Amino acid sequence: MSGTTERLRAIEAVTGYKPISAPLSFSEVSAEELFGVNVFGKSAMKQHLPKDVYQSVLQTIESGSTLDPSIADSVASAMMGWAIEKGATHYAHVFFPLTGSTAEKHDSFLSPDGEGGALTEFTGKTLIQGEPDASSFPNGGIRSTFEARGYTAWDVTSPAYILENPNGTTLCIPTAFVSWTGEALDKKTPLLRSMKTLNQQAQRVLRVFGHTDPGFVFSFAGAEQEYFLIDRHFYFSRPDLIASGRTLFGAAPPKGQEFDDHYFGAIPGRVLAFMLESERELFKLGIPVKTRHNEVAPGQYELAPVFETSNIATDHQQLTMVTLRRVAEQYGMSCLTHEKPFAGLNGSGKHVNFSIGNATAGNLLDPGDTPHKNAQFLVFCAAVIRAVHKHSSVLRAVVASAGNDHRLGANEAPPAILSIFLGGQLTDVFEQIAGGGATSSKEKGSLTVGVDTLPNLPKDAGDRNRTSPFAFCGNRFEFRAVGSNQSIAGPLVAINTILAESLDYIATRLESVAGDGDLLGEVQTLLQEIIKEHGSVIFNGDGYNEEWQAEAAKRGLPNLLSTVDAIPALESPEAIAVFEKYGVLSKREMKSRVEVYLEQYLLSIAVEARTTIEMARTIVFPAAVRYQGELASTYASLKAIGHSFDTATLDAVTDGIAELQRACGELESAICEHDFASTLDHARHGRNAVLPAMLAVRSAADRLEGMVADDLWPLATYQEMLFIK
Repeated sequence: MSGTTERLRAIEAVTGYKPISAPLSFSEVSAEELFGVNVFGKSAMKQHLPKDVYQSVLQTIESGSTLDPSIADSVASAMMGWAIEKGATHYAHVFFPLTGSTAEKHDSFLSPDGEGGALTEFTGKTLIQGEPDASSFPNGGIRSTFEARGYTAWDVTSPAYILENPNGTTLCIPTAFVSWTGEALDKKTPLLRSMKTLNQQAQRVLRVFGHTDPGFVFSFAGAEQEYFLIDRHFYFSRPDLIASGRTLFGAAPPKGQEFDDHYFGAIPGRVLAFMLESERELFKLGIPVKTRHNEVAPGQYELAPVFETSNIATDHQQLTMVTLRRVAEQYGMSCLTHEKPFAGLNGSGKHVNFSIGNATAGNLLDPGDTPHKNAQFLVFCAAVIRAVHKHSSVLRAVVASAGNDHRLGANEAPPAILSIFLGGQLTDVFEQIAGGGATSSKEKGSLTVGVDTLPNLPKDAGDRNRTSPFAFCGNRFEFRAVGSNQSIAGPLVAINTILAESLDYIATRLESVAGDGDLLGEVQTLLQEIIKEHGSVIFNGDGYNEEWQAEAAKRGLPNLLSTVDAIPALESPEAIAVFEKYGVLSKREMKSRVEVYLEQYLLSIAVEARTTIEMARTIVFPAAVRYQGELASTYASLKAIGHSFDTATLDAVTDGIAELQRACGELESAICEHDFASTLDHARHGRNAVLPAMLAVRSAADRLEGMVADDLWPLATYQEMLFIK
């Protein structure tokens, strides 16, 4: 059976698709009733735990105090009982290794009773600690392969939940994952450490401003998830999508995104059905999804949640990606979260909205109506400005990946240069401060639409900037450089830590005059110094403009164009010093991450390169040769009966085949064994030699796609994958 037949059958199957899931109805169970039903959260704990045990757990969650180990058995028993009521037979410690994916080890509640039967058992010791094999997870040299022991540790601040399956349910317990030596092998451990240190430094600043008992200061996050949906028939007809998550071949379709007609357009019925069911599943897990819409590129969509504490937001973000992929299968589609699944079209990001605060102090990044009078806000905002400027290379490094390299720096995503957008109102306030003192704030206005039936609309004091990698959005900052396939843990660890360092610096200055000194005078002096020293990171213009590249260089802002350029910043003396000082990551843990992330980069490129060669030689080349044969046979027949003809098409196909073979040979040479002094040198070779060789193979194949007869072309095309739903 030829590839051509499979492709045409895939098109036929897509157009004749009928949903396999029953229509959803919120008339039977409302979204409000559904929300959190599969979560052992505060409501479930209050119902199932003794009052004193519940209060103890709540104290740990809300204040960051150490968990009382004596209550573990009581919590474990209640948690197991709740889970069994929901059909659970197994429990799983869920953790997040340095691969950026989700890992889980399932164990049964049943234990032999010694008399031929079994009993259910789940102790506090089992709840608190598990022991999965740690030898096969990337660790960057922290452990040798033969050293297998690793521990999972229950994270009480992130609620356990039920994972449903048609054949049963599983109790899932979010955990940290550390080595036998106590070093972090995961994404969660440093995140929890960074939240702890941010709280400590933020409380110091709040006390200076008169908060006697400020309470635990949390960082909050809300991650917008962009993704593509294509039919699974097309997905399975593309080995590149299966192996790497992106298309390694594909000519531009006649129509792409140039009409801007997909963005916020009417959602196709099948896609909307998928979204509704995804939201129902996410509601059950207590994930507060809020927004859904079509994105810029055809076949691209977005989901956005409400803010949660950084730790829970991170866990929920991982669950969201898993859920989107699982539900898409039920509707005969594949969910692609790669940053650039289709060349020439907008890629996908994961904008991470960030703020800090608590119930007592409120949102510490809310400027109020008169920010020039809000000294506390100005101090916290200045701390962010200082942190991003001082540690911009670290922020660039934590969003670096092989996938995100295809997106960052293009005119569809933030530039690789880290800058801050403040907007007109705040920029004006800080310029006044730099000039001697702020005395006014630009006021909000009203917008007259010019239609009698429409009211005047409130108008913000400043516009928004979609080209900024770190933009202020009214009461939060939005880190727009995070890739759609990445865990948000790394970016949040970095933001929490560098912000803690800035708050430490500020608190130390202000504590010296608190009580009997001129606090407001010292605040003014401090803000002036910060803006003069770090204000060069503020840029409100067009980040896509080439002039910004030159301007940023004049300002001394780093422009780290690729993962290979960016990752080494994590082992710079400055980066190691700040992460070690605040107990977030040790020097050894930092260096291990550099090694792991470079290895992940290399593995991604290696898989793509091998897939490129395989597809070129076994799929594209045979199709082109068949067409070449058909053309040659036709021309020979015409020549035999005396007809003249132009061989331009045959010549072009022949030249294309030759170019494809030559490019494949060069790619094979590029990926053959070499001796490299370091993983970084190997990664440089991947960027400088392998990636260009892959592009050369793609270029030859894509030209052939434009010439080979449609009924012979074996790969699902961009036009089919993007527009047939």
